[in-house]
Amino acid sequence: MTAAAKRQILSATCIAGFFVLWEVICLAFNVSDLVLPRPSQVLVTLWTQFPAIWPHTIQTVYTTLLGLGLGIILGLALGMLIGSSRLAYDVAYPLLVGFSSIPKVAIVPILVLWFGSGTVPAVLTAMVMCVFPIVVNVAAGLASTEPELQDVMRTLKATKLEILWNIGLPRTMPYFFASLKVAATLAFVGTVISETVASNRGIGNVMMIASSSFDVPLVFAGLFILAALGVALYVIFSVIEARVTGWARRGDNFSAGG
Repeated sequence: MTAAAKRQILSATCIAGFFVLWEVICLAFNVSDLVLPRPSQVLVTLWTQFPAIWPHTIQTVYTTLLGLGLGIILGLALGMLIGSSRLAYDVAYPLLVGFSSIPKVAIVPILVLWFGSGTVPAVLTAMVMCVFPIVVNVAAGLASTEPELQDVMRTLKATKLEILWNIGLPRTMPYFFASLKVAATLAFVGTVISETVASNRGIGNVMMIASSSFDVPLVFAGLFILAALGVALYVIFSVIEARVTGWARRGDNFSAGG
């Protein structure tokens, strides 16, 4: 058995052990469902209410992917601009840092005021949540490009756009995919924040209604769904990253003794 397979088995065992321990503690201490439902109760809720939850899940996935896609486009554009221009860095970077410091839940009412309640504020909130890490990582990747490579391209009479396309962007890919895996989880956070405030559809809306009626197992069912969707998107990006940036990986081990 390979080291990678052993790590995967150990990881799966630890995750399963976490949920078993959760179940045992709730049973041993007779924890109320209103405080902390058992994983088995959450799974039963998911099974029995799946037909009602499914349309909301589709809505959340659609909103999140749309917001993430817009965030990737905007983040790439801003990151390339900031990473390739000192003036743009000095002007735009402080504004981005200041904007990212604003709690996003405070932005949702403004978006509702502008666009009304529904899908649009949720899409824009997801986009806003995931733009900053993409911009920072893309700009950092461009800034880390070796000057020697750029000098070689200049001696070959390459334009600035050709240098960016042939050297800057490939060097940025590891940074870009690292930011994508963070942005994917943040996009779900943005969607759910907006759905709990200004939407009548989506997992966030389901969780809000369930909490108001003290249906805690349904609230945790929503959390389970969001966690599963986040992990699935993370894995997809990881697979794409391994194919696109395989050249940047030094090996499978985390350390020399791994």
